[in-house]
Amino acid sequence: MAALLSPSSASAACPPRFASAPNSLRARFYSTRRFHGGFGVGFGSGPRPRRLVVSNVAAPLAQSTEQVAAKETQRPVYPFSAIVGQDEMKLCLLLNVIDPKIGGVMIMGDRGTGKSTAVRSLIDLLPEIRVVAGDPFNSDPEDPESLSADARARLANGEELPVATTTVVMVDLPLGATEDRVCGTIDIEKALTDGVKAFEPGLLAKANRGILYVDEVNLLDDHLVDVLLDSAASGWNTVEREGISISHPARFILIGSGNPEEGELRPQLLDRFGMHAQVVTVRDAELRVKIVEERARFDKDPKGFRESYQAEQEKLQNQIASARSNLGAVQIDHDLRVKISKVCSELNVDGLRGDIVTNRAAKALAALKGRDKVTAEDIATVIPNCLRHRLRKDPLESIDSGLLVVEKFYEVFS
Repeated sequence: MAALLSPSSASAACPPRFASAPNSLRARFYSTRRFHGGFGVGFGSGPRPRRLVVSNVAAPLAQSTEQVAAKETQRPVYPFSAIVGQDEMKLCLLLNVIDPKIGGVMIMGDRGTGKSTAVRSLIDLLPEIRVVAGDPFNSDPEDPESLSADARARLANGEELPVATTTVVMVDLPLGATEDRVCGTIDIEKALTDGVKAFEPGLLAKANRGILYVDEVNLLDDHLVDVLLDSAASGWNTVEREGISISHPARFILIGSGNPEEGELRPQLLDRFGMHAQVVTVRDAELRVKIVEERARFDKDPKGFRESYQAEQEKLQNQIASARSNLGAVQIDHDLRVKISKVCSELNVDGLRGDIVTNRAAKALAALKGRDKVTAEDIATVIPNCLRHRLRKDPLESIDSGLLVVEKFYEVFS
């Protein structure tokens, strides 16, 4: 086991199904190779201790020429700054990028209103983060509590964790995804061919410290909704497979979109979204013409269209970076906090998520505007998006448009 067997000894010792296999395959069967992107637990015939191997799925320190070329040939994304109208949706998305602890955003609206386009256009604006190099879960080297098991073990052994920089990732969760693909699974093929019990991390692992986007989230299967609820509540994903129990950090910004005509969300999942944005079809004829013309320009020449918005994109990127760095210095007066909680209490909002999210969103908005103090105007801007989806008590009731929240806000803050 410690070394590769010779062809003759491998032929004598290997199982019948590998007797006629090439020498390279028989050698690989007895080796404990690393499994890229997952855990490898070696096993054999002797009383050998199991070995856990973690391989790198984080971004490398430097991009190769091939990687840069591949990035340039990727499908072009519509620029975020080129989206016409839908200010409420765009503001909710930007506030979550500035402060991921807001808890994500649920976007509901008519078909063809640019919900998916807006979410996917965020990829150009996402900031860079520091991660533990070689860690498959993009663990934060500055937060020991959220380190993966392997990084924590290396730290306990006195090792200095190598640090890399990578862009925040956005992971799409397909409606047809299986639970194993979402949570992670045992690679049986690796076990048979390489003699390794290999755990392959799923989409929740990839989305750690990033964005998990679910299009048509109201059509998602109930068992996947339960998985998302559990991970969103605890910030960790636990996988029990084939006698192996593995827990890894799964803290992500949950962004969902859907059409209310196709069904509503369960209240338990709806409450996990920090903010709620309603998108309506643009009725102004001039705006509709502008949207059509901009889309036609993009379809005709995506690269040229993106270059025409490059300056605005860079300006927005700098604004987001500045807001993220100044977020910790933003203050909110005690009397404003009391009034926020009074609004939540008088609206019979269950729990304290509404209070927490409203405070965070107001501070993120103040940081976005370049201020270090929250005003009542900031709160008035964000509080409908933070509370209206928490007023619903009956699954058959529709989500309030925000009118009740606005009325109660002015009643309390007057």
